Amino acid sequence: MAWLPACPALPDPARLRLRLLGGVQGVGLRPAIWRLSQRWPLAGWVRNDGDGACIELEGARADLHAWLAALPAALPPLAQVDHAELSVLPHQGEAGFAVIDSQPGAGGGARLPPDLAPCPACLAELFDPSNRRWRHPFINCTDCGPRFSVSRRLPYDRAHTSLAGFALCADCAGEYRQPADRRFHAEPIACPHCGPRLSLCDLNGSPVAGDALSHTVALLRAGQIVAIKGVGGFHLVCDADQPQAVAMLRARKRRPAKPLAVMALNADSLADVADITPLAARWLNDPSRPVVLSPARAGLDALWPGIAPGVGRVGAVLPMSPLHYLLFHEAAGRPSGVDWLTQPHPLRLVFTSANLGGAPLITDNGQALRDLAGLADFILLHDREIVARCDDSVLAVRGARQVWVRRARGRTPTPLAAAPGEPVLALGAQLKNTLTVASGNGWHTSQHLGDLDHPDSWDVLEDAVRHWLTLTGAQPTRIAHDRHPDALSSRLAAELALRFDAALIPVQHHHAHLAAVLAEHHWPADQPVLGLALDGFGLGDDGGAWGGELLRVRGADCQRLGRLRPLALPGGDIAARQPWRMAASALAALGHSEADIAARLAAYPGAAAVAAMLARGVNCPPTSSLGRAFDAVAALAGVCAEQSYESEAAQKLEAHAQGPWPAPDPALWRLADDASELDLRPLLARISTLNDAHASAALWHANLAAALAHWAHAASQRQGVRHIALAGGVCLNLTLLDALCAQLTAAGLTPLLAIELPPNDGGVSLGQAWVARHLGR
Repeated sequence: MAWLPACPALPDPARLRLRLLGGVQGVGLRPAIWRLSQRWPLAGWVRNDGDGACIELEGARADLHAWLAALPAALPPLAQVDHAELSVLPHQGEAGFAVIDSQPGAGGGARLPPDLAPCPACLAELFDPSNRRWRHPFINCTDCGPRFSVSRRLPYDRAHTSLAGFALCADCAGEYRQPADRRFHAEPIACPHCGPRLSLCDLNGSPVAGDALSHTVALLRAGQIVAIKGVGGFHLVCDADQPQAVAMLRARKRRPAKPLAVMALNADSLADVADITPLAARWLNDPSRPVVLSPARAGLDALWPGIAPGVGRVGAVLPMSPLHYLLFHEAAGRPSGVDWLTQPHPLRLVFTSANLGGAPLITDNGQALRDLAGLADFILLHDREIVARCDDSVLAVRGARQVWVRRARGRTPTPLAAAPGEPVLALGAQLKNTLTVASGNGWHTSQHLGDLDHPDSWDVLEDAVRHWLTLTGAQPTRIAHDRHPDALSSRLAAELALRFDAALIPVQHHHAHLAAVLAEHHWPADQPVLGLALDGFGLGDDGGAWGGELLRVRGADCQRLGRLRPLALPGGDIAARQPWRMAASALAALGHSEADIAARLAAYPGAAAVAAMLARGVNCPPTSSLGRAFDAVAALAGVCAEQSYESEAAQKLEAHAQGPWPAPDPALWRLADDASELDLRPLLARISTLNDAHASAALWHANLAAALAHWAHAASQRQGVRHIALAGGVCLNLTLLDALCAQLTAAGLTPLLAIELPPNDGGVSLGQAWVARHLGR
């Protein structure tokens, strides 16, 4: 293993100290080390600390060499060693090998594992009527269970988790203290006698008598909505195959059209609604349990009219905790064994965050009882505290390509590797906010924290900052933020810079988008790269609304080489919610008269006023945003004229683009000689004459990919740079991304894409931290 240093010359006998840094806590490392050490007459100890794991081992030189040779293969499957330090100590004549108490450390080298779904061994016990943990909703071991969401700080010990208040019974204490047991130091260990308890409550908080799980399943089958406390927060749950229940959930949550995720027992249970490719199936069954967005089967909107209307894909997730498995177990009649887990199951459940749009995810029982009374009919609670709110991770899959839409439960707090450098805190963007702590040799990007428009967002972000600085042990000397001064994250960054006496570093939004991709690819800061930043909005260097930019990035330096030809934003920000306004803008850019625009869009109240605004240039700031161009095309094509959620128009346009495409026509775009502007008006003009949604969407995607590739190639020829980073929310469109990457590669360019983080604003904090680290170098 590359991380294991060469053993120095040893006396005989000898004593070694081995420090392991990385993902080594909460993964069963200490019992694995204990078991390995029993194979030879060796003495010493292993313990956790704030930096990772420390082992001291002594014995005959040959036995120590044999132990070191066997170590890599003996590590538990979840362990990830980033770095190891080996030193020789004086022999002490110690007897026996022990696991000893943890001690604090300087911090920065250790990290928590993510929350993981139940492992096969725990599932076998969960469904074994003879096992003492039969139907125990909180079963876990060193290979699975809650970690990040229940942990307050490192080292990872029970006393530092929300399980600290649950005293272990004699049986659990025996397992916890026995190194040979697979639950040795499984910090969230519990059983029905000593662990957390479930409670099904009505809206007044009064417990419902009887078995909570059986009552919950009966309520769901009766078309009721139940709020269920999960791993990182509450979900609203109803039967996905009961349209009236889904419609009621949408009405209560004020979510008229945004797609809803569905939980099924296994991939085969989704065969009638989604095209589950091998890649999608792999991720559905991954212990991190993301919501996987897969292409929908034909007829989805008829079968499930309220699940994902018009977007052509389904978001599915498999059970992420024992509690969720037990819902399906109850619905199946409590079968014994695990064979039933591989059979199709008829129950499919809507699983969506239990909050009103824009509000932070609810984690507290008291708040749930107060705030969910208008959303749920009953609430399934438990008394294990959620320390860190953690929404569901979301991954989009199309063919062999994947892209993270949201990184949260199951993926965080695993950091990305980084070269050692100055400690940095980056506060991210206003929307899809994350924060990043650059500490030691890692980029520690937080879970998805959501949009920062809600009054409680300041407290949520400040709590997350406190938690992540505690986990990493970092004291930031630089604090980075979005250049937009009104963003809540920018205002908090300014306050924190004073608190930490740290340098405050604003980073332009699209520079940060591309820098996040470069950080993932370990791109050298002294080597330039081109980038296409393609999204909805980011404040530009000139104070304008950017979103379709060709940039040249070299570390902390960023130069704008080109832009999409701007369209007007009639009415300003409201145009992002009403794509018909962008259609009017496109028609105005094509030379249509005020009267013609008003007549063409007469179905929309205010169309005449918008046409007049465009004709006079009043309250119509320009934007180079590709996201707004997507809106214009969606409205012109009759796909989406008003949006009830962000990117609704673009998603529906992508759905209509499936099927045959026309060959790209270079006459449908114009590129300035110096590549400073890409003009898509000819393409918009052609689309404005069509009266077919598929034809419009296919024409748009085919020619947009070709035009962007042509633009990048022209800039590459001028700049002598062959790599091009692609980032921004538009890069979640896998249909466009596939075509664009193919054309860039055919032109001799190498595209760089987001890998572990989303290309949307969820990755901006990483890019800010990367820029801040390289500033002044």
